[in-house]
Amino acid sequence: MKPSTKIFSGARVAAFILVTAFLLKACKQPSNDTSEKEEWITLFDGSNMNQWTPKFAGYKLGENYKNRFQVKDSLLSVRYAKKDTFKEDFGHLYYNKKFSYYRLKAVYRFVGDQQTNGPGWAFRNNGLMLHCQDPKTLGLDQDFPISLELQLLGGDGEHERTNANLCTPGTNVVLGDTLFTPHCINSTSKTYPGDQWVEVEALVLGDSLIQHILEDKVVMEYRNPTIGGGNVGGYQEAVYEEGKPVKEGYISIQAETHPIDFKSIELLNLCGCMDKEAKNYKSYYVKADNTTCVY
Repeated sequence: MKPSTKIFSGARVAAFILVTAFLLKACKQPSNDTSEKEEWITLFDGSNMNQWTPKFAGYKLGENYKNRFQVKDSLLSVRYAKKDTFKEDFGHLYYNKKFSYYRLKAVYRFVGDQQTNGPGWAFRNNGLMLHCQDPKTLGLDQDFPISLELQLLGGDGEHERTNANLCTPGTNVVLGDTLFTPHCINSTSKTYPGDQWVEVEALVLGDSLIQHILEDKVVMEYRNPTIGGGNVGGYQEAVYEEGKPVKEGYISIQAETHPIDFKSIELLNLCGCMDKEAKNYKSYYVKADNTTCVY
């Protein structure tokens, strides 16, 4: 009988441990840890452009020239009237807050016909302008902001045309180990023809790394942007500080002669409180700004 008694006792002990573990798990309070929950900022909420400011070459800041930037049917759109003819009046729409370390996502599509007399290169062409200079410092006739352009391009259905390219109005960048001073360079992406919806993303880490991403694939990567290189006109001389690092800035979209719709534009700030004792600590932050900590 002793052997079976030992087995029975062992089984009771094991059962007790399992039941105790189950009860402890069942009684455990839900975790209040939200440090890993991503808090995306909706830059465009589908209803208005209240957080955005337009600027067209030749016109004062805040004037939405010919109502080219519009919100309709929950879309942020660029539109041109049938009799509206291009006269070097490029436009940009600036979000009213600047950022330095972040992820940016946008869903867009090209639609309709290009504006009359629009340049050939601007066919199905727009851009997410990153690290833009403060729009208040733009010259009246300035065509493009000093910035880094994640260039949005659509194909014509016949020719190959890469997307999420890089253009550098008023800036230079380092590609690999080489300073890149020309204006634009193609990405490694496929062509996106027609009026399809496309999701594009940028990863921006100050001046240390910028990536352009399509379908979870990095198609362009560069670093160490600085002011220089030309390819921008009408700027104020005091703003164009040759060689100055470009570490932060505003975000804008373009009115560059082809109609476009944005379904969503959202941003995940990667700069914030990195004190684990704070209520607003986030594990995904990569740049500390502990002045924002809440205890």
